[in-house]
Amino acid sequence: MARYGISQEEIEHFLSTLVTGTTVGVIQEGMQRIDMLVKGEHQYQNSLANIASLYYSLKDGSTIALNRLVTFHKQDGPVQVEHENGYRKTVVQSNVQGRDLVSFVDEVKATIAQKVKLPAGYYLSYGGEFENQQRAASRLQLIVPIALFLVFMLLFISFGSFLQAFIVFINVPLALIGGFAGLYYSGEYLSVPASVGFIALLGIAMLNGVVMMNYFNYLTQRGMALKEVIIEGAVKRLRPVLMTALIASFGLIPLLFATGPGSEIQRPLAIVVISGLISSTILTLFILPILYGMVYGNKQTA
Repeated sequence: MARYGISQEEIEHFLSTLVTGTTVGVIQEGMQRIDMLVKGEHQYQNSLANIASLYYSLKDGSTIALNRLVTFHKQDGPVQVEHENGYRKTVVQSNVQGRDLVSFVDEVKATIAQKVKLPAGYYLSYGGEFENQQRAASRLQLIVPIALFLVFMLLFISFGSFLQAFIVFINVPLALIGGFAGLYYSGEYLSVPASVGFIALLGIAMLNGVVMMNYFNYLTQRGMALKEVIIEGAVKRLRPVLMTALIASFGLIPLLFATGPGSEIQRPLAIVVISGLISSTILTLFILPILYGMVYGNKQTA
């Protein structure tokens, strides 16, 4: 280029004007200002061969083929360079099907750690649904224990007995058995919607225990024998407990068989609640009266 009295900056400006355009002025139309742009024809903006066939005008009026001044070659690259927090970034997207998102990301992290060596200054971060799920899970890890503690305190205040509150609180693991079994046999995973389903499930399971315990206490205050209290209380409270579980389960059946958009959120929640109610209802009707008899039978013996 020096042979023809051309600088690199001139060629760069020429190519930049040809492809992306250069602002040479402003047109005023009323209150609107419009940039005046000088730009090459459309055929030169998307074809490297067309650009290479152009001629560049020299200062003495002669022309020279542009491909004698510039060597053109194609190279793959990003359409645009995105920035976040002052750093350049690129995004790799993927859709996960047939497995849970957390285990997939863990496997990706392990594979990258083994096979990819990142240059200095490079780092990876995982966003999208995984980031939202991790954020929600961290909040649930704080909220769920607090909620369970508050529930236990309300039970203790309601019954005025630590033992009775503890017996009702046994419904928590009874409900969890069915919830986890439902997730396992349905092929679903412990996601944020499933965790929300567990929270709703525990509330319903606790209600069934409260119904039975209140009736046990009512029969005891009437002076009935312990054995009669357990048998009559379990039989008389069978229908209310079953009705509570069935109403909640039937209401979630449409979510259980949902197939449209959002079904990936609705189905885990419905599976957890329905399967958990089945296990907690059946086990509550047997285990809670047995525990009540063991605790107060030992007290009477003592």
